[in-house]
Amino acid sequence: MKQILHTPEGVRDIYNEECQKKLRLEELLHDTLCRYGYRDIQTPTFEFFDVFSKEVGTVPSRELYKFFDKEGNTLVLRPDITPSVARAASKYFLEEDMPIRLCYMGNTFINNANFQGRLKETTQLGAEYMGDPCVEADGEMLALVAESLLQAGLQEFQISVGHIGYFKSLLKEAGIQEEEELALRELISNKNYFGVEEFLSELNMNGSVKEALSSLPQMYGNWEILEKAQSLAVNQEGREAVERLERLYEILKIYGFDKYISFDLGIVSKYKYYTGILFRAYTYGTGEPVVKGGRYDTLLEHFGKKSPSVGFAIVVDQLLTALNRQGIVVPASLPALLLLYQEEELCEAIAYAKALREQNSPVELMRIEKGKSLEDYRSYAGRMGVGAIRYFQNGKIVEELLRLHGACGQDR
Repeated sequence: MKQILHTPEGVRDIYNEECQKKLRLEELLHDTLCRYGYRDIQTPTFEFFDVFSKEVGTVPSRELYKFFDKEGNTLVLRPDITPSVARAASKYFLEEDMPIRLCYMGNTFINNANFQGRLKETTQLGAEYMGDPCVEADGEMLALVAESLLQAGLQEFQISVGHIGYFKSLLKEAGIQEEEELALRELISNKNYFGVEEFLSELNMNGSVKEALSSLPQMYGNWEILEKAQSLAVNQEGREAVERLERLYEILKIYGFDKYISFDLGIVSKYKYYTGILFRAYTYGTGEPVVKGGRYDTLLEHFGKKSPSVGFAIVVDQLLTALNRQGIVVPASLPALLLLYQEEELCEAIAYAKALREQNSPVELMRIEKGKSLEDYRSYAGRMGVGAIRYFQNGKIVEELLRLHGACGQDR
């Protein structure tokens, strides 16, 4: 019995007020995406293994939840929704030659034993802007991230922006092997400056390339850091990456969101499908990013459609944690009213509840049981997050507001 009452490691139940807040937060975020013209798409919770294979460049195979269908095909629970949306867009919009804006919400699953307290199932809500290679599309994405976080109630957050092209331009000149690249990515991502220096000291490469690579863990800050990045660029590809970031910053000034932007040339995602800008949004109350995203100009080609694209995913669970720890109230849906009645008051109670519901007021109808006192129902209402109790008394409706300091009765 103990085993079936508890959830497996890495997943959890969400209920009552927390669940209401999460649903309300998702509604606020979704409304923001829709105001920018993004249209909903839903993709399956599980897909064929090839959608998330090594060639696509998403989560490593060992971290996937894999199983088989009755035909013997290998299926996986999606660890990342972007490849699923890319597959669907390649199928249903194959001939479309104009930009496509899609948004989604769903749960993702990553089977990593090293998460140490992190959830293995998380809810992501995101947007994908497909078919536009321009920096203006990058700017819209970052503006949408900023506006979404503001709509959620955050006031203090920072969006760190980098460009994977800068890192790749250095790798091109360094000539290191794939395994060495993976190790270097990990060290740079962890801001392990001394680890990067030690790693590079054992490799034979050009001095300017080594200097630029060793500087990446510390190459973050305001727009002025782009000057340093430009001075350390070793080829045209690297210079163009920095120039795009400079132009992106100018666009975000027009949106009025530049104060939320910083730059970090050391962002090197483990997702290999990224080809351009990379960004992460951080705030107080959680050590993990609340938003992750970037440009992926070649991902859709894997599914048969050439379409430069950019997108992001808001990690709803992380965002809700941050809001709670910052004391920011997520406006949950209207608290239900508990309407109590005696058996002989059934007709009046149903009519009264129906009238309230027609005015969009949530009502929980409950007959008073023998042996239970009004205090029992007050206690129940408190546990369930009910906002008020109403009941019939001498032909009138009496209300008790439960979220005030002490219950108070008044006639209705």
